[in-house]
Amino acid sequence: MPRISGIDIPVNKQAWVSLQYIYGIGPKTSYAILTQAGITPETKVKDLTEAEVNKVREIIDKTYRVEGELRKEITLNIKRLTEIGSYRGARHRRGLPARGQRTRTNARTKRGQRKTVAGRGQKRGATKK
Repeated sequence: MPRISGIDIPVNKQAWVSLQYIYGIGPKTSYAILTQAGITPETKVKDLTEAEVNKVREIIDKTYRVEGELRKEITLNIKRLTEIGSYRGARHRRGLPARGQRTRTNARTKRGQRKTVAGRGQKRGATKK
């Protein structure tokens, strides 16, 4: 099982899919890495030679920011936004969507499970006017 950037990538999948297990590498980037290394993206990882794996590892280390380094950069960016008191920073601090999405009806994953509030809704036995 090849280890790239501290991640054991799956052996029985195609190379372009396996590279996506590394944080910070998506489909487009994985294709770019493999073409740069001279490997066809559809080849299985188990069929790659050690030299090809080393070439991919080298390309990723030199040109891309992945895993811990990328995670650290993202958290520092969010921390900077909260420290300067920007709107986006305040939204991050409160755990709400930061990019202008509506929250009245949606954003359940960001806001969490519904909390029942006493005194809301129609009273028992009350008739409509």
